Amino acid sequence: MPPALHLWGIVTALLFSFGALHVSRATQVDPAILDACPGYNATNVKVTGPTLTAKLVLAGTPCNVFGNDTKALNLVATYETETRIHLKITDAFNTRYEVPESVFPRPVRDPTVSVQRAEIKFTYTVAPFSFNISRARTNEVLFTTAGHSLIFEPQYLRLKTTLPPAANIYGLGEHTEPFRLDSTNTTRTLWSRDAFGIPTGTNLYSNHPVYFEHRAGGGTHAVFLLSSSGMDVKIRGGGNSASSSPTTLEYNVIGGVLDFYFLAGSETDPAEVARQYAQVVGTPAEVPYWSFGLHQCRYGYQNYIDVANVITNYSAAGIPLETMWTDIDYMFKRRIFTMDPDYFPTSRMREIINYLHKHDQRYVLMTDPAIAYLPGPGQGYGPYDRGTQLDVWLKASNGTSPSLGVVWPGVTVYPDWFHPQISSYWNEEFNLFFNPQTGFDIDGAWIDMNDPASFCTYPCDDPFAQAAAQNFPPPRTSPPPNPNARIFSDSTLTHSKRAAPNHVGEDLLNPPYAINNAAGVLSDRTAYTNAIHANGLVEYDTHNLYGTMMSVATHDAMLARRPGLRTFVITRSTFAGAGRKVGKWLGDNLSTWEHYRLSIAGMLGMASVFQVPMIGSDICGFGLNTTEMLCARWAMLGAFYPFMRNHNSDVSISQEFYRWPLVTQAAKNALNIRYRLLDYFYTTFHQASIDGSPETSTFGLDLQFFFGDSILVSPVTEENATSVSIYLPKDRFYDFATLAPIEGEGQQVTLSNVNFTTIPLHIRGGVVLPLRVAGAMTTTELRKTGFQFVIAPGLNGTAVGGLYVDDGERIMQRKTTSVKMEFAGGKLSVSGSFAFDVGVKLVSVVFLDVGCAPDVISVDSGKEGKMNVPFSYDPVTKVLWVQTDIGLTHGFEVAFSS
Repeated sequence: MPPALHLWGIVTALLFSFGALHVSRATQVDPAILDACPGYNATNVKVTGPTLTAKLVLAGTPCNVFGNDTKALNLVATYETETRIHLKITDAFNTRYEVPESVFPRPVRDPTVSVQRAEIKFTYTVAPFSFNISRARTNEVLFTTAGHSLIFEPQYLRLKTTLPPAANIYGLGEHTEPFRLDSTNTTRTLWSRDAFGIPTGTNLYSNHPVYFEHRAGGGTHAVFLLSSSGMDVKIRGGGNSASSSPTTLEYNVIGGVLDFYFLAGSETDPAEVARQYAQVVGTPAEVPYWSFGLHQCRYGYQNYIDVANVITNYSAAGIPLETMWTDIDYMFKRRIFTMDPDYFPTSRMREIINYLHKHDQRYVLMTDPAIAYLPGPGQGYGPYDRGTQLDVWLKASNGTSPSLGVVWPGVTVYPDWFHPQISSYWNEEFNLFFNPQTGFDIDGAWIDMNDPASFCTYPCDDPFAQAAAQNFPPPRTSPPPNPNARIFSDSTLTHSKRAAPNHVGEDLLNPPYAINNAAGVLSDRTAYTNAIHANGLVEYDTHNLYGTMMSVATHDAMLARRPGLRTFVITRSTFAGAGRKVGKWLGDNLSTWEHYRLSIAGMLGMASVFQVPMIGSDICGFGLNTTEMLCARWAMLGAFYPFMRNHNSDVSISQEFYRWPLVTQAAKNALNIRYRLLDYFYTTFHQASIDGSPETSTFGLDLQFFFGDSILVSPVTEENATSVSIYLPKDRFYDFATLAPIEGEGQQVTLSNVNFTTIPLHIRGGVVLPLRVAGAMTTTELRKTGFQFVIAPGLNGTAVGGLYVDDGERIMQRKTTSVKMEFAGGKLSVSGSFAFDVGVKLVSVVFLDVGCAPDVISVDSGKEGKMNVPFSYDPVTKVLWVQTDIGLTHGFEVAFSS
């Protein structure tokens, strides 16, 4: 969330002035000088089982471009699994910062790993030292530093690789760019910042220093640099033709060590590399079933009556609303863990929450990290007083006084997530404020501004003066509502600690190499980089971890409130591995067609590369004013985000789906489809929690995507358009609406007459799709509707599918049902484990592309024996509808013959 928009012009001007200043510092060294540095020679090389160690000694006259070259380094290269090599280069004499294992647990090495069976191999050259990562079967080089000097200085590390021309690179986020990165001239900067408008080509909120590279005919592999230090990753190439000059990818890191994981991926299955990356960063957490419903929020609901009216109006419009959210508007003077007694009185807010829960709906409130700085007697702000007593604030460079910033409540302090008492503090604040008996019984948590953001412009010498000048906290501009006003009267709803690194003599505020931070100097509008954590680490090194550490602490606090139940936490800032605990939204986008289109690439990056599958973009846009047509198209696209939320800013027009007839109908159509598909998608998420299989995956397109692995979504992406050109691979597909078969030819197909309340969908051939027979107004109601299996044979006439069902709430399930469906030769076989009582029946089975009407259809359930069942056949669409009415309590077969 940005500062008040009337300040944005000033902020933008400052941003560009600082940006111009710092970019000139970063580019004043000719790249040719860096290329000519001496590098290192390898000495004392030893191989012990799967591990190679060596000492790297400076090979010539030091360059000393951004500091003194480190004279000796330690190298360790280990085959950790047969598909993963871990390579680490560290200072031989001094302790350097590394990402703490308490934040990022290291993956377990396979003790039985065989170097001979490894799918990738590590080779090296002694002088000057360079190394290659190659495919063992083909000797294809995937990563090579040959011809590129390694530079290792206290505040500057450089490592460079050569890639093929027109390389297909994905990842290195968070960014607002196409899914496939431009291989001719891209700089990806990793440094968290408050990025209103999510500008293209800049660093944003999150940091995931991993890339996937896809090679035509050569498979897909990945490279992950485990570093939270600020960095520029530069991709440069001569063009997009095979005759162009080679593409290079260069890391420019301002501290820490070089800690790489190389993943073999697969030569045939692009999704395999995602599963291997999940072994490194952790598989995604399972989320509650209800979290896949529709969420509604905005920054700017003035009072509790506004909130209640939105709930009522969604119900009256017949649009399923699962979860209501409230932004910082509810707070007293923008202080977290407070409720404004005049605008959002406790008794009325508890009434709203109780109403939602009574109607099987949910509630989520915003929590920011910054705590209002209110020292001295008489202030009476418990969250500050209790934190001060535990001394849990991030410290200024003197190590004693708190590091101050300016955020919504004015001058603030920041929780230190490394402090040994921070969990006790955060858990207690959640327990007090979100107490079901005395406070606000939220169902999920939303954390924002955790980059961490500050409105204090560098140099922030006087945060008190800046807070006053910017009018923080902003005053209320409207009178409070009647505290006794009636609400809901018209509702129709019926349903680990390390040694601190040595930074002596280093400039932590203005390092010699300036990364391309769009906010300017590193400390501008964020916590100062020379701030000190309780364990001695400095914000210079850990800045990019702040958001994920707050996310994990919030996950733990929510778990403490409801032990044993899955948590639902949505965050703004993430680091590698965050998906193990939380989901994310793509930040403060704008109501533009460009951001509508780019949201697809943003979702693909998080879900299929970064292992953060619970991802979505603010539907209809956060900043600026949406239009009826844009919001209608976005409501339909948003129905195929894993996390579906409508959210916008306080100075934008209202954009709830019921505001326009066109949007109302578009949302109802899309939500009906989403809810029918919800168990299919829930099953896919469950699989991701087991092995990291990506929820959405495609490698050449970012205006189409697969929802799960079987539903191809092809939204209209141009304003006023009623047609869309889509790519259909050479395979069989089925139109989701008509169920008619379509033969993909591996080329573009134009779909015409796509009205403003329809989104084109296709079922991939070869799948059995589990659907609910109808939509519903809540996910609780949805779980009471029966199932329908749709059999969509592939080109070989067969199809397979799965269905996973549990209670949708608990972390550890007592009983589950896991169903496998296989179709071949006119027979559907259903098998699996059926311990969880699904509570509903398989109402029907729909067979697609059936050549002619069968003579008879039989169901063999084993227990009751074989019996014939009613059916109908449409010779035009070739769809066979079978009434089954079978309980999902055991295996069975459905067969037909002509």
